[in-house]
Amino acid sequence: MRRPSKDPSQKLSGDSQRLASLAQAHAQASSRLEERGWERQIDTLIEKLLKNDRQAALDATLDHLFRTDPDTYDTLIESAEAASESCTIEQDGKYFDALLIAVPMLAWTRFSIASGPISADVLLTLSAHLYAHVLAADTKLAMAPNLFAIDQLPHTHAEAFSLTRHLAHAALTGNSLRPLGNLPETAPFLADTRYFVAVVAAPAGAPLFRWQTPDAQGDITNERQQALSQWRAQAMPTIERMLPGCGVELLLPEAYYVACREADKQIRPASIRAAVHYLTHTLSVAPSGLSAIIGGFAEESIDGRIDEYRISFTLHQQRDVVYGVVWPLFGEEDAEEDLRDAMAFHAINAEPSVTQADYANPLEEIFSLLGQCGIVDVKFHSEQFPMESCDDCGAPLYCDREAELVHAEMPEDAPQTTERFH
Repeated sequence: MRRPSKDPSQKLSGDSQRLASLAQAHAQASSRLEERGWERQIDTLIEKLLKNDRQAALDATLDHLFRTDPDTYDTLIESAEAASESCTIEQDGKYFDALLIAVPMLAWTRFSIASGPISADVLLTLSAHLYAHVLAADTKLAMAPNLFAIDQLPHTHAEAFSLTRHLAHAALTGNSLRPLGNLPETAPFLADTRYFVAVVAAPAGAPLFRWQTPDAQGDITNERQQALSQWRAQAMPTIERMLPGCGVELLLPEAYYVACREADKQIRPASIRAAVHYLTHTLSVAPSGLSAIIGGFAEESIDGRIDEYRISFTLHQQRDVVYGVVWPLFGEEDAEEDLRDAMAFHAINAEPSVTQADYANPLEEIFSLLGQCGIVDVKFHSEQFPMESCDDCGAPLYCDREAELVHAEMPEDAPQTTERFH
């Protein structure tokens, strides 16, 4: 869930007030027809703001509703995402629907995870696999010739709005695209997400994905799974060559925001597994020779809500934190977790064979993952910690066994193993 601004006293502009009023009217609508009427007005105003790069006005409205009307906030954030990741455009007298999609992948390694420009041959190969296994017939695709890290993707709705229209024009005209420049450097992580970003366009009202076609109406879930299986089978050899020295898992290409959120969720377990693998090999210890300390962190103390868990790793029952993993929470996970249920789960499920969907809350999943990795000494601090970072390098601080926030640092004699793999 998006966090509110730290300046709740800011005054709303006229457009921000109008947008908040329209969103509240939509929430109070008594019929589908009335809802659609309000939606059209909301969409028109949001598009006006984004076209003129007035992200601040949209953010002010969202911040206001986040504090005062959470249900209406949810409605407006959906509208903002839809307006920035999709559009209807005219080309040669015909109208087309265009959607910004993300093609996510999970990667983990002891080396660096690559990002940056991709060659025309690779772009052509990946596009062919998307056409063959994911996209509906009669669609047009334009893919940005970059492999993106999460911090290189559009950060605002206005940036996504601009990219969507840029790629949509390329999809319909067939114009070639240049790699995006001036992208920020990526921080090295043992497990991280990577993305291709593209726009798929189709005649207005026509399907964009294979599972939307009439032939798929019998079992849409199965069609989605088949599309993912075929995409993984065909695209994996190409992507593995782009990410040497990495374990890779491909996720389903979908609408931009949904795909990015799903990748953010799915990378969390991989981050813990990669951390344990890295520490055991680098420090020459068994998993049982490590301890884990879990703390709940929040930017603001609002109704006990936790924004993320941070997992500290130490040598067995020692105080110095040698490594840390951040486990962010999303959407419905933002509520305060029931510690007693999580601890009971941990006590009676030493080696549970369950899927992510079977966990009652994130703590259960974290406890289970640590146990599966072989770490038996796990400490949880029930107090809530502020989301503090190092003033010098910006790295998150982690709680040690004594509940003090510290910098995670490997021992001085530990070998450096995050060099780029060739």
